[in-house]
Amino acid sequence: MEPVPQEAVEILKSTRTIAVLGMKGDGDEMAPAHGVPMYLAAHGYQITPVNPKLARDGYPGAVASLGDLTAAPDLVQVFRGSDQVAKHVDELLALKPRAVWLQLGIRNDEAAARLQEAGIRVVQDRCMYKDHHALSDAGEI
Repeated sequence: MEPVPQEAVEILKSTRTIAVLGMKGDGDEMAPAHGVPMYLAAHGYQITPVNPKLARDGYPGAVASLGDLTAAPDLVQVFRGSDQVAKHVDELLALKPRAVWLQLGIRNDEAAARLQEAGIRVVQDRCMYKDHHALSDAGEI
């Protein structure tokens, strides 16, 4: 496995609260958008699901949109297609999390540049589960 980039290490070590944009519910246990946040919750991170369907269905703690969050999380983890990320940039800029993490397979360089210009750290196309697991196994987190 490739080493975890220093930026990702620093973000994981300094993060306590994560809003998960596009999180899946209990009926989607096999989906990474469910499994990764559940893993992170089991390792002490406070997770807030951001998904209109979950909010409508009464999923615990879920909000319909980033604009419904009452406080900025340390990090917003994104489980949306690369072509959907740009739709959320204005909400992310208004929310001002310290970091945004685009999960494995998700990349949008234009959106990342806008966020970085505003001082928000960005990780793209990396699996937070794999990176956390690797750091945990190495005793670094």
